[in-house]
Amino acid sequence: MYVERYGTGTEVYFGLHGWSGDHRTFAPLVAHLPPRASLYSADLPGVGNSIAPPDFSLQAIVDEIVEALSTIAPVSRKVTVIGNCSGAILGLLAAKRVPERVAKLVLIDPFAYWPWYFRVFVAGSFGRYAYLTTFANPFGRWLTNQSLKGHRTAETDLTNSFSRIDHDITQRYLALLAEVDGIEHFKSLRMPVEIVYGERTFGAVKKSIAMWQGIWPQARARQLAGAGHLPIIEATEQLSEIIFGGEDGAESYAATVREVESEVRV
Repeated sequence: MYVERYGTGTEVYFGLHGWSGDHRTFAPLVAHLPPRASLYSADLPGVGNSIAPPDFSLQAIVDEIVEALSTIAPVSRKVTVIGNCSGAILGLLAAKRVPERVAKLVLIDPFAYWPWYFRVFVAGSFGRYAYLTTFANPFGRWLTNQSLKGHRTAETDLTNSFSRIDHDITQRYLALLAEVDGIEHFKSLRMPVEIVYGERTFGAVKKSIAMWQGIWPQARARQLAGAGHLPIIEATEQLSEIIFGGEDGAESYAATVREVESEVRV
């Protein structure tokens, strides 16, 4: 799995993009990356510079994410995993596999359930037609972006990334994510969790916040003023402050690592 590194610091952050993104999703954060940190941003299997696994399954994809975690940092160094949109689910699946490697989870605009409008796109031949009409067609993308203007800022485009992706792979990711059966099996995760969402994001994301907090008493939800479903580019500074912690971030990060290590020993 291809991983791009930004920065040279000892604090390790690992970003997983959503279903229409790639490693460039996290590029806006780089300008706010403190010297003490390194941000690793992945191309998920089959996306961008990453080759698709022969067995295109959730298990195979999570295997590659776990392997990447082992590659970017030694076992002695814990990683903050940042999952954007559907990348949050993949990050959770990896964290469940190797909880001892994860210092903290930052979930950006995460869905706790798969809304009906996503399931439509994987409903057999009709779903394929609906998907291609909506996302592979320039007019379809424009129309979709216009119809969703209440969930974005005036400067952003919710469908722009679909102009440069492999639509077969993207639709396959949608089908895989639809296989995730509820969120209760993530209840065992005990590391700190930051749930960050845009003020103008989708109703399904807002409904999901209470669902996430229902399984994690340690989870903290943070709303980003003015942002829609693309907080990384719509509220970059606010989001960076939450992820990297500003001037007191080094001590905050160290305290988080100590807390997780204590949980693991217990």
